[in-house]
Amino acid sequence: MSEMLASPHSRNALDKPIWFFEEGAGKMKDLLGGKGAGLAEMTRAGLPVPPGFTITTETCLQYYKLGRRNPPGLQEQVQAAMTELERRAGKRFGDAADPLLVSVRSGARVSMPGMMDTILNLGLNDSTVEGLAKLTGNERFAWDAYRRFIMMFACVVLDADKELFEDRIQEAKQRAGVKNDPELDADAWRELATAFKALVREKTGREFPQDVHEQLDLAIHAVFDSWNSKRAIDYRRYNKIPDDWGTAVNIVAMVFGNMGDDSGTGVAFTRNPNTGERKLFGEYLRNAQGEDVVAGIRTPEKIADLEETQPGVYKQFVEIADKLERHYGDMQDLEFTVERGKLYMLQTRTGKRSAEAAVKIALDLVSEGVIDKRQAVGRVPAASLDQLFHARIDPAEDYDVLCKGLNASPGAASGAAVFDADTAEEWGKAGKAVVLVRVETTPDDVHGMISARGVLTAKGGATSHAAVVARGMGKPCVAGCEALRIDRRTRTAFIGEHEFKEGDWITIDGTSGGVILGALKLIDPPSTLPDWLATFLGWADEMRSMEVWANADTPQDARKARQLGAQGIGLCRTEHMFMQQERLPIVQEMILSDTPEARAQALEKLLPFQRDDFLGILEAMQGYPVTIRLLDPPLHEFLPSLETLLVETTELRVREGEDSQTYRDKQRVLQRVQQLHEQNPMLGLRVCRLGIVYPEIYAMQVRAIFEAACELKKRGVDVHPEVMIPGVGTKEEMRFTAQAARGIADTVISETGTHVDYHVGTMIELPRACVVADELAESGAQFFSFGTNDLTQTTYGYSRDDAEASFIPRYLQEKILKDDPFQVLDRRGVGSLMQEAVRRGRGVSPELKIGICGEHGGEPSSVAFCHGLNLNYVSCSPYRVPIARLAAAQAAIGSLS
Repeated sequence: MSEMLASPHSRNALDKPIWFFEEGAGKMKDLLGGKGAGLAEMTRAGLPVPPGFTITTETCLQYYKLGRRNPPGLQEQVQAAMTELERRAGKRFGDAADPLLVSVRSGARVSMPGMMDTILNLGLNDSTVEGLAKLTGNERFAWDAYRRFIMMFACVVLDADKELFEDRIQEAKQRAGVKNDPELDADAWRELATAFKALVREKTGREFPQDVHEQLDLAIHAVFDSWNSKRAIDYRRYNKIPDDWGTAVNIVAMVFGNMGDDSGTGVAFTRNPNTGERKLFGEYLRNAQGEDVVAGIRTPEKIADLEETQPGVYKQFVEIADKLERHYGDMQDLEFTVERGKLYMLQTRTGKRSAEAAVKIALDLVSEGVIDKRQAVGRVPAASLDQLFHARIDPAEDYDVLCKGLNASPGAASGAAVFDADTAEEWGKAGKAVVLVRVETTPDDVHGMISARGVLTAKGGATSHAAVVARGMGKPCVAGCEALRIDRRTRTAFIGEHEFKEGDWITIDGTSGGVILGALKLIDPPSTLPDWLATFLGWADEMRSMEVWANADTPQDARKARQLGAQGIGLCRTEHMFMQQERLPIVQEMILSDTPEARAQALEKLLPFQRDDFLGILEAMQGYPVTIRLLDPPLHEFLPSLETLLVETTELRVREGEDSQTYRDKQRVLQRVQQLHEQNPMLGLRVCRLGIVYPEIYAMQVRAIFEAACELKKRGVDVHPEVMIPGVGTKEEMRFTAQAARGIADTVISETGTHVDYHVGTMIELPRACVVADELAESGAQFFSFGTNDLTQTTYGYSRDDAEASFIPRYLQEKILKDDPFQVLDRRGVGSLMQEAVRRGRGVSPELKIGICGEHGGEPSSVAFCHGLNLNYVSCSPYRVPIARLAAAQAAIGSLS
């Protein structure tokens, strides 16, 4: 396929809104969209592609800039292109005797399966349908094509309800006493076409357009408009696709898969998109058109069945599939149509796949010599590795599988059944676990799929909309469960003699295809990496310069992090240890103490607990550094709330009187809570300020750390404790707390006669700390760790809990914020402060170790930013360690920025 490598004719994209397929090339996705670029590449390679042309993504953007109006001259240029297409096809657009029919398809630069609109059979009207019937000698085919066109055009362009048309088809099948669409004859489709036009008139208030040029102009507008449909916007937001890319429009001469049993349509992947197996994977529907497979309207046959019915076509398709995969160097997603025994290729694009398949395909392509390790590491989206840690049904559960569908996307999910996407979104936002149950999903359901734990459909196959989108989201999906019936009116579903109503719990297993009534216990995946993933991440480790550490508060979390590849603990939060049931009363005793001596006595009781905590974590991470943050939150968080205490003391006074000992004890707690009460606790007596006002608290914690470290060192365990002072904003705070910590540490080391290397540093979580970082480094900070959760709060002036529950969703919707800054690092604001802190800190201490321990440490684009700052490490939750390992490698090789 060397022809594919030739460059297209040199053109100014802005001056050329229309490109015929042979003028483009595969590398022109930005301008021609993925579909157009693929059609161009296949055409130039001499593969069997119907003739056609692409209207560019740039034209789409101009359309929006002009208030959703055609750019000047576009209509005339489309007319001229259609005249040329007529010449190439040997047919005339709108000609009653020999009509040219076209498909109008969307095509963004990256795959957005089903999110935008497509119209087939455009050019049919009351005259051309008769000509098509005479020309082909197949009335059934012609009227089938016409009713499809009316339905698609009405739904896509005129915004009619698709289910109204589906209901008419179902009624026609019941009248005819048949089960499947292909069993309806020409008269039935003719009657339905008439009924569909009447439905259009009734529901839209206008006649179905008979002018084919009007049809084409409206269809082009509809495809452009679909770029900003709700489903497309939801999908882009979920997948972080920019809004300013636009979509191309592909106008292609129609080929027909619904002309009889020697015709059909299919979708195939050159490798299994679920497992990565090197075997053609796909589906084929005889006597059908493309939307039947993608929309899941009928349950298709396996692609291998084509080998039995049309071996010549199958052999040619396998050769083309192999050729395309070798050319692109990656698994391809192919769409094709067979018209009367002749194969036509309608699409090639890089196929969406599960994370497991992505890794295994990358490994195989390296072993096959198609790509090298660097390309393999750059090819797997780092965030997708999260999919590998899916829940599964506890093997100890005893349950009956009511029915089986296709195992379309792996993992298990339990939740309340809901039958429409809006309810799924509403319940999901309310915190309910839901499973979206549909006859079939459509692109309009994507917001419900985002909110659902899993998806179950009655129709469709492994390449249906539900399967492709769920797989891309990493959500379990069971598709094509033909035993499932849904009554939309009563909000009830039936599987055989069993029924469940909306709100009843069900469990689906996307790995096996099973459907079970009721909630089953799900268990997390094992924490150890499978061999194939360990190999792949080993390649990534060879390429990255940053280390990956983990946030862990227990020995169990530390061991899990280590198994997943963590090279240290970047954040151990000691306040979580204080919250444990047997310790909380002692913590409260310490807080309620009136004197330093009384507090010291309570802290003496806590010290053994803390020492045991640190023994476990330091031992689990032997050989690696463990960064332990001293107490961070305000003390009132360990006491009952002020509101609760006011109610309880009032009730006790009324019920038992003021002389009651119970009342006096509760009143004492209330008074202390009132003393500690602050108008803004976030900025009050917490972080290092707590350790300065109550130095005995930090002293106990530091002593516990070093008693544990010295004990382990005596046992021969290699320990590397790092003491992190939270919330430092001035050099005086840094000097005071660092000197106090070192004093305790050195005392314990002297008492035990055991030498332990250690460091004292600070968590950078205030803007002021960033701009005086040089002073902090000079005042005792041996390392910095960016606490980007609080640094984001203090930079924006947002309270995270309040912001994410109130205005941030609206800010994202209105594009006031591009991303939630608590999820994706704000490079311009927070990032600039980080950059300043790195510059100042290393300006006085060139070897200063700097990392990040906020939640951004496991988010790929934030990891890439940290690489650009030359940080030493990122730290994240244990299960995000593999993501961070891959993201750090991709940042190092330049495939992630």
